[in-house]
Amino acid sequence: MCGDGIIKLLNQDMERSAFMTLHEAVPLMPESPFQSPITWTIGNDEVWGVTGGNGSGKSLLGDLLCGKIAVKSGIVRYHFLNKAHQSSYAVWQGKHVRKVDFKAAYTLGDFRHAFYQQRFHQSENEEMPEVRDLLPPEGLNEEMRLIFDIFDIPELFDRKLSHLSSGELRKFLVARSFAGQPAMLIFDNPFIGLDEASREELNNLFAFLLRHYPTRLLFLAPSPADLPRCITHIVEMNRCRIRYAGTLDGLAPENAADKNMLPDIHWNHFDQRTIPPKGAELVSLSKVDIVYDKRIIQKNLHWQIKKGEKWALLGPNGSGKSTLLSYIFADNPQAYAKDIRLFGRKRGTGESIWDIKRQVGFTSWEMHFYYRKNIPCHAVVSSGFFDSIGLFRQCTGEQSQLADKILDLLRIGHLKNRPFLKISSGEQRLVLFARAIVKNPLLLILDEPFHGLDEHNKRQCTAIIESFAHQKDKALIYVTHIREEIPRCVTHFMRLEAL
Repeated sequence: MCGDGIIKLLNQDMERSAFMTLHEAVPLMPESPFQSPITWTIGNDEVWGVTGGNGSGKSLLGDLLCGKIAVKSGIVRYHFLNKAHQSSYAVWQGKHVRKVDFKAAYTLGDFRHAFYQQRFHQSENEEMPEVRDLLPPEGLNEEMRLIFDIFDIPELFDRKLSHLSSGELRKFLVARSFAGQPAMLIFDNPFIGLDEASREELNNLFAFLLRHYPTRLLFLAPSPADLPRCITHIVEMNRCRIRYAGTLDGLAPENAADKNMLPDIHWNHFDQRTIPPKGAELVSLSKVDIVYDKRIIQKNLHWQIKKGEKWALLGPNGSGKSTLLSYIFADNPQAYAKDIRLFGRKRGTGESIWDIKRQVGFTSWEMHFYYRKNIPCHAVVSSGFFDSIGLFRQCTGEQSQLADKILDLLRIGHLKNRPFLKISSGEQRLVLFARAIVKNPLLLILDEPFHGLDEHNKRQCTAIIESFAHQKDKALIYVTHIREEIPRCVTHFMRLEAL
């Protein structure tokens, strides 16, 4: 047999064992960030993870696989479809290959006109859908019921979508994605918002699904440590190129940079001339019940935070951490009826919410979820001076320069004029982190700030947090499910247990 015949047979064998093939694929995008065509084959029995730094092209690659981005040239071939359906619009509509990411929650309900504090206002939530309203219209078949039961989703059916915790929302998205039995599901940062027990549960569920269901799974995450245990192969993206594609043991570990020295930040330049309260006390909660969606989550809680104290707030999903923070950050009207003192004043004694917010820098996964303003990243950071979602006031020249400095400090100055909704989710997290610290607040509240960040950016942000903490009287509340991420400056711990 001639050489050409042997090559043809080898290609046929490869195609029979392949699930999906990309050959010299060039995405159809204006000002495409992809520097070279993409060639990659996913085998039928392979479970792939895609990693890479923030902005490296992971999510764009996932969008290409599920048809959200068309192909300018080259081939994206779905071997599970017959030739007549290779170019079917059903593929591009996500019928066969679906991507599930953090932003998918935005499409479940009408959040276009929702605002961040809305979930704490009962009267404002009447139009929000309940979880049962978002079940597949054809209902749940036996397989779907099993998946829902594994994740305890039926317990959430009567809850408003806006009342789900980050972990509950993530689990519902994962379970719901199996409706219609797609050929492949692509999960972007599957462990975002999940505590240790829920991550273990999700790891076990992925393994169960791979054993018992034909749906193939693919995962996107900023580092291999954020991928589930079931993966067999890995792709590493770098600047929208595939740097490596192969088995796990073939990936050379990234050379970890030396631990960041504390950056030389002149924090006094960032102070916005607020008047700190007299005395040492910043926050005081006495005999406080945490109530959310008419459910008592914590009872008789005591907590006092003094100037200069650095706290970690810990606890499983659903234990009330975010609601507790809403009392401190003046977002929750329930705080008026509780024994809470903030910055020297009891709630409900004539202070405005802006008097409180002026002293606080804040970011959270929920802030990320609701920050839907497609304004330049520089404006997003500048909105931190005014504690607004969007920028509705004119910055001073000094404030504009400070926003530039923070972006440069995080090495994302090149994003300053980019629309916020057009950058990657990891880059968005960095911009919102910059927004939280730009005014050098008296109290910095960071609710799981490292969601979706790569290891380099985690180290970078940690160094900035440590630098902030070296200032006299500055206080910190740091929320995380991952103890290894807690900055060294933290000396106090508050743990909430689920009732």
